[in-house]
Amino acid sequence: MRKINLFALALVALVYFNASEFALASKEKVSTVLTEKDKKYTFESVADDPMNARIYTLENGMKVYLSVYKDAPRIQTYIAVKAGSKNDPADATGLAHYLEHMVFKGTDVYGSLDFAKEGPLVKQIEDLYEVYRQTKDEKKRTEIYTKIDSVSGVAATYAIAQEYDKMLTSIGAKGTNAYTWVEQTVYVNDIPSNQIENWLTIEAERFRKPVLRLFHTELEAVYEEKNRSLDNDGSKAWEALLAGLFVKHQYGTQTTIGTIEHLKNPSMKEINKYFNNYYVPNNMAICMSGDFDPDHVIALIDQKFGKLQQGKVPGFTPALEVPLTKPVIKEVIGPDAENVMLAFRFSGTGSKDADMIKMINKILFNERAGLIDLNLNQSQKVLYASSFDLPLNDYSGHILSGESKQGQSLEEVKGLLLEQIELLKKGEFSDWLLSAIINDLKLEKIKVLENNNSRANEFVSAFISNTSWKDRINEINRLSKITKNDVVEFVKANYKENYVVVYKRTGTDNNSEKVTKPQITPVTVNSEDESAFVSSILNASTTDIKPVFLDFKTDIKQLTINNTIPLSYLKNSENETFKLYYIFEMGSIHNKKMNIAINYLPYLGTSKYTSAQIQEEFYKIGCSFDVYNSEEQVYVSFSGLNENFEKGLSLFEHLLSDAKPDKETLDNLVQDMLKERTDAKLSKRAILWSGMNNYGIYGAKSPFTNILSTEELKALKPEELVANIKSLTSYEHKILYYGPSETEALKKSITQLHKTPANLKPIPAQTNFTRLENKENLVYVVDYDMTQAEILVISKGINYNKDLTPVLTLYNEYFGKGMSSILFQEMRESRALAYSVFSSYDAPNRMNKPHYLSAYIGTQVDKLPEALDGMFDLLNNMPRQEKKIEAGKNAVIQKINTERITKSKILFQYESAKKLGIDYDIRKDIYTKTLTMTLNDVENFQKEQIKNKKYTLLVLGNKDKLDMKTLEKYGKVKFLTLEEIFGY
Repeated sequence: MRKINLFALALVALVYFNASEFALASKEKVSTVLTEKDKKYTFESVADDPMNARIYTLENGMKVYLSVYKDAPRIQTYIAVKAGSKNDPADATGLAHYLEHMVFKGTDVYGSLDFAKEGPLVKQIEDLYEVYRQTKDEKKRTEIYTKIDSVSGVAATYAIAQEYDKMLTSIGAKGTNAYTWVEQTVYVNDIPSNQIENWLTIEAERFRKPVLRLFHTELEAVYEEKNRSLDNDGSKAWEALLAGLFVKHQYGTQTTIGTIEHLKNPSMKEINKYFNNYYVPNNMAICMSGDFDPDHVIALIDQKFGKLQQGKVPGFTPALEVPLTKPVIKEVIGPDAENVMLAFRFSGTGSKDADMIKMINKILFNERAGLIDLNLNQSQKVLYASSFDLPLNDYSGHILSGESKQGQSLEEVKGLLLEQIELLKKGEFSDWLLSAIINDLKLEKIKVLENNNSRANEFVSAFISNTSWKDRINEINRLSKITKNDVVEFVKANYKENYVVVYKRTGTDNNSEKVTKPQITPVTVNSEDESAFVSSILNASTTDIKPVFLDFKTDIKQLTINNTIPLSYLKNSENETFKLYYIFEMGSIHNKKMNIAINYLPYLGTSKYTSAQIQEEFYKIGCSFDVYNSEEQVYVSFSGLNENFEKGLSLFEHLLSDAKPDKETLDNLVQDMLKERTDAKLSKRAILWSGMNNYGIYGAKSPFTNILSTEELKALKPEELVANIKSLTSYEHKILYYGPSETEALKKSITQLHKTPANLKPIPAQTNFTRLENKENLVYVVDYDMTQAEILVISKGINYNKDLTPVLTLYNEYFGKGMSSILFQEMRESRALAYSVFSSYDAPNRMNKPHYLSAYIGTQVDKLPEALDGMFDLLNNMPRQEKKIEAGKNAVIQKINTERITKSKILFQYESAKKLGIDYDIRKDIYTKTLTMTLNDVENFQKEQIKNKKYTLLVLGNKDKLDMKTLEKYGKVKFLTLEEIFGY
């Protein structure tokens, strides 16, 4: 079910905001500092910038964006290249994305045992691919590819797999990744603050000159990624939308992942050419936010990256699109639920158009009180609708989308979306809405400031879009000058019949394609070996950072409300926002109707307000609330500006106590829930991860299927659901608070406003569900129209044992999680059998539940036999790699050393610990035990808890393409219906 969110925009005076933090910047400063060796570094900054950003330009043209935020001894880093799929050659699409993959493979200095021998082989493979892509005769192509496969096998004997990831793991990096889109390729790492120099050494070498080693096995991974996109209805609809919106520009004529034809005919020569053209310092930026000394860091960056030579970046002239004069209609067919998207095209970033559509989009949809929010979602006229602006350098887009109710056509949904545009043309939106949006944007900036990731992302966006930091900071100022008349006139002039509409319909796509796998001989991967460069990184000395563990007794103040309700208090000393939670330890397993009541609440009014007016009232005071229900818990969250805490809490308590039943609203809600149930049975994710997963754990009767039947839903009375809502606070519950209020003032406010009975009712008894014992191996299959197969293995372990936490943490690091893990290295790097593969032995969230092993692989259907053989062989016969276990230990220790659990996360860490019967920070145990743990300990754990255990194999795929004889080798095969796994 979709969770309904009720937030509020901020219609508040500027006085609510710290003047020094949110004053509108008006001038740019240039400053000069002296660092090591008395070298001068000049940086740009902007007055009154809350991020205190410094923007440097090295002598070779490289941009460096720095912002200091010492929430934890870590730094979010992005290395951005101003080139993406729009820069791909027209006859070699997907090239930028493939290069992104290859930059992880190493250089002539690392990733190789002997580059003097490997290098000529890599060059031979490059030359063979050039012949291959020019050859049309299939017999000759097969002969050439056989040669490529043969030479690749020899070259692989000199390659050392995953040395980059090994180094990043060793320095305690997290979130190591990269992404490519239309005009950027960005490389991501979250590093400890004591590893800056090591990280810069690694990255400077990485971008000096990548070697395209292990090329054809990585090509297999890209094939898998392409097939996953071909199986994704959303991806297909998005590509159709861009193709209609941009008929001439590469935004629409090329896709990031590339065409099947181009993927089957790759060019290492063109990839190297692309790197040499675009991966030059004057086309790159280093973006960092976190705990560091900027004067020291800029000197280090210059030392490491200043050696890179400037290059002449090819110019890019955007294709001139012809104005749309009538709707462009496209259809996409696929098994997933139906939806519709429509899009208008505008000028790119930096233009007046871009500012206007940002403001217009907020008027239409802000997830709280925009026209789409109130007129379509709140009024239940569609299943769900939304919109967003798409700012790109050469053009921008404004996209509206919607999902249909039962019996509603996509054409009707499109019509309702266009009606909201017509309301804008008539000026039929509240006069105060524009100022509310401006203040909401300022609230969003507060959230940006609380997170290093979002801070550094601001830098990436500014760099890629060629936006000066002054203009980035001044964006809200510019938007604040837009008037209601400006909006009306702009919409009248620009929103006509000039749109593209994509109808995503449910059905069988008879034109679906697939990238077929070439014959690849698994390569021998050297994983125990180590290059001298990697050894130097692993042996480099750094200043130690000591771990900081939570002390729940001192970190959190325990208070009591009305002598009965426990309140956990944590002070927010960073800004003037708060978060308040009411936590009820009961959910759908205690009361099946509670989920319906929780979903009903946001649509209800009171004796004083309609439901829309309630949203607007919250909107006016800069507060928001949300309600959530799971199988075991209900919680209500309330957040916003602390100045309006009492006003907002009073309004929220008024809603809880005075909600009025509405039959028409309930009837609509029930119909929408039934439609969402139907749609869930069309979703791969819902089928595998919800339906099949729960069936594998419990069988037919599970918390997931513990829902009201269609008949029971239709028989519901609005009065009984409202009674459920009003009785909620009469049950035992707890309160969590994170905010700036002092304890006594907070207690006084909550005591006055949160009215509860003198004696709270105990939590109702729950329905218990029996987890299946793995007495025999079982294979459950669900038929789904897709080109790939997705497999999930689950195996029930022993009941929760906190003493296993340290060793299972190290086991997961060593074996199944991350790019340097045994499983990833073997299944993707060596055997090219999967794009996505992972395994994890997980602890439960409550002490009376068991551990579970979960292992997942997504693979081409014709590789299923090899993929299953490989995965089970590794699960049961875990390879011993001493160096990898040491690297895993170091990674676990490094992450704990530099991890800081802060803000409201402390409260939830405490709640999680209590559910497991723990009154301290479990990371203490992980840290202490990992220091002395050996590979033998991990191996013993694997033998006792995982090796040769019975399991349930869940397979999602096209039954006509699945190899049933292969599946029968793994257990008794049973086809499941959607009715069996969903319970309806």
